[in-house]
Amino acid sequence: MQDEPQTEAEKAAALREAGRLLFAGSADFFYAADKLEILPPMRGHEIAFAGRSNVGKSSLINALTGRNALARTSHTPGRTQQLNFFDVGGGKLVLVDMPGYGYAAVEKAKVAAWTDLIHSYLRGRANLARVYVLIDSRHGIKPNDAEVLDGLDKAAVSYQIVLTKSDALKKHEIDARLDATAAAIARRPAAYPEIVLTSSRTDDGVADLRASIARLLSERGE
Repeated sequence: MQDEPQTEAEKAAALREAGRLLFAGSADFFYAADKLEILPPMRGHEIAFAGRSNVGKSSLINALTGRNALARTSHTPGRTQQLNFFDVGGGKLVLVDMPGYGYAAVEKAKVAAWTDLIHSYLRGRANLARVYVLIDSRHGIKPNDAEVLDGLDKAAVSYQIVLTKSDALKKHEIDARLDATAAAIARRPAAYPEIVLTSSRTDDGVADLRASIARLLSERGE
């Protein structure tokens, strides 16, 4: 039996490889739900991706899974209007793409319906391992992002911040954004302290996000 990695560098390398293998396999859409009553049966571990409508969520999901069009991208914010479920690695993981929030041009009634669906999903999904909350690194945590984090804290749902579009920032801007984000979540009870910095355009940080998900599954006994 191979020895467990001993050094931090070896552990990090092992997680990156586990993440690569996890997402090197199949990734397939299998279900969509716009009402709580028709959610698919719970199976295995689920992770969900949440974020503002223009944060680049679909692009990051595609980069993460190595698929060009697994999650639909659009130049029109607010296009995702349901919970979309994807099977990753032949049943190893279920990835959930949640409706974007914070787009003012969408009718208030529709926004309310999305919000109710999201909150009901978060409260009632016992196999939900973590929510990855995507934040545009150019702007940081906005008031409607903070409202989502408040809801996750209240529901005691583990979440982790993923900063997107990092290629648009200079090094000193990235450092400042990381520091500000870390300070903003420091006292939030459900926040995982590690922040992942990503760019779907350059693939920066995508391997780190895969490693983070692999570590989560390992902690859950997978």
